[in-house]
Amino acid sequence: MSFLLMANSTSGDSVTDRLVRVLETFTPTRTVQTAAEIGRRAGLPGSSAHRIVGELVDAGLLERDDDRRIRIGMRLWELATRSSQALRLRQAAMPAMERVQARVREHTQLAILEQDEALFLERLSGPDSGSNVTRIAGRLPLHASSSGLVLLAFGDRDLQERILASPLPPLTRETITDPAALRRKLAEVRALGHAVARGFIESVSTGVAVPVRDETGAVAAALSVVLRRDDPVEPALVELHAGKRDIERSLGFRG
Repeated sequence: MSFLLMANSTSGDSVTDRLVRVLETFTPTRTVQTAAEIGRRAGLPGSSAHRIVGELVDAGLLERDDDRRIRIGMRLWELATRSSQALRLRQAAMPAMERVQARVREHTQLAILEQDEALFLERLSGPDSGSNVTRIAGRLPLHASSSGLVLLAFGDRDLQERILASPLPPLTRETITDPAALRRKLAEVRALGHAVARGFIESVSTGVAVPVRDETGAVAAALSVVLRRDDPVEPALVELHAGKRDIERSLGFRG
C-alpha cells in the first residue's frame, strides 16, 4: 500500500495519525460517509482525504458503494479479528451470556477496559428487553456504567487516580460526578464483588455487573445486565455470578 511510504504531512501529523483519524470518523451510528465528510471530520484537506480514502479502498480496508459513499471494508474486519484477544474473550463468554440472557430476559453485555473507557464486545437482547443505549463496539464512561465501575474498581491504582482527577460528566441526575463519592462507590464494588448503577446511564434503567477474571487472575472483562429501574437485582446477580464462573473456567482461571 503506497500510503505506508508517504512522508509525514507538512502539519507534522504522521501517516498513522491521519489513517487513524480517517477510520475514527466511523461510529456505530455513522457507518456510511462521503470522502468529503470523512475529510472534514478527520481534519484533513480535501485532497489528502480523497487520496487516503482511495488507497484504503484499494487495499480493501474501506469500501465504496454504488453512490460512491464509503463504509468500513470486510478486509479491515478480517485483519482486526485475527488472533484477537477480544475475539477469544467473546468466544469464551458467548455460551454463558446466552444462558444469562435466557434466564434474566434482559440485555446481557460483555465489556473490556480500552483507553479509559468501557468498550462493549457483545450484547444479547430479547424482544421484550427494556431500554439500553449500549451498542456492540460502543463505549461508555467508566464512572457512569455498571461495567465501567467494575473495570475501574478492579483496575490499577494509576487508572483509578487518573479517572478520579478527570471531569466526571453526568449522563443523568444520578450519575456520580463527585470524586469522593466515586471513590466510595469503587470501594463498595470491590467489597461486594459487583456493581449496581441505578439510573446512571438512563433514568429508567439499572445496570448490574460482575468482574470476569482471566487465567492470570486479573479482571479481564465485566459481565452485565441492564434491568428496568425498579426490578430486583438479586436474581440477576445469581445468574451473573454463575455466568462469570463459566467464563472464567473457559479462560483458564482456577481461583
